[in-house]
Amino acid sequence: MSSVPNSIADGSKPKRALALGLGLVLIGILLALGTWQVQRLHWKEGLLQNIDQRTHSAPLPLAEVEKQFAATGDVDYTPVTVTGTFRHADERHFYATWEGDAGFNVYTPLDLDDGRYVLVNRGFVPYDLKSAAKRLKGQIAGKVSLTGLARNPLPGKPSMMLPDNDLTKNIFYWKDRDAMAMSAGLPLAKLVPIFIDANAAANPGGLPVGGVTIIDLPNSHLQYAMTWYGLAATLAVVLFLRLRRPAKPE
Repeated sequence: MSSVPNSIADGSKPKRALALGLGLVLIGILLALGTWQVQRLHWKEGLLQNIDQRTHSAPLPLAEVEKQFAATGDVDYTPVTVTGTFRHADERHFYATWEGDAGFNVYTPLDLDDGRYVLVNRGFVPYDLKSAAKRLKGQIAGKVSLTGLARNPLPGKPSMMLPDNDLTKNIFYWKDRDAMAMSAGLPLAKLVPIFIDANAAANPGGLPVGGVTIIDLPNSHLQYAMTWYGLAATLAVVLFLRLRRPAKPE
């Protein structure tokens, strides 16, 4: 004959059922998070493969890249060639770092033969050489032909943590293409809808330093997935061990 009254033994059943229900819900959430990270992993791997294919493809004329952008809205890292004349007086300065030094990436309008212009990231200059008057050798005159990587315009400010662009001081903390053009007094109607990052071809005087495009997309989704799946497995083991113990009288 049991020494535990039936009413007490039966009272533990709702608690065990509640623990089981909550445990299964948490395990489901953890498994869903792990699966989401696996999906993100496949997406990131496809993106990296696509970028690698693009960067190693032959450069296209600007007109072809513009057609692709009009059709797909995405030409990021596509090699492109362009010819025009730099409008150095209207260069814009994007705050950046390069090889441990703080400074600016110089975005200069390039006038095209058809009357339009495109903003070209010519490369990096140190902080104390922001003024173009201090690096006159690099201010190439006349028509130039250059090769670089096409870059998509940003749809908006990437993060609220970034400072607002300081148009008065000509310092940009995020690449607002339209603001760059308007702050230089250039008509938006004639602005090519993409940026171009110039390649590492040397400029006179060594500045700006070209080829500063950073292609380094973190891919930690596998580690995240293993973490979520590991937590789900651990919780399942704890729940199993807890439920297989006999109920204790209260």
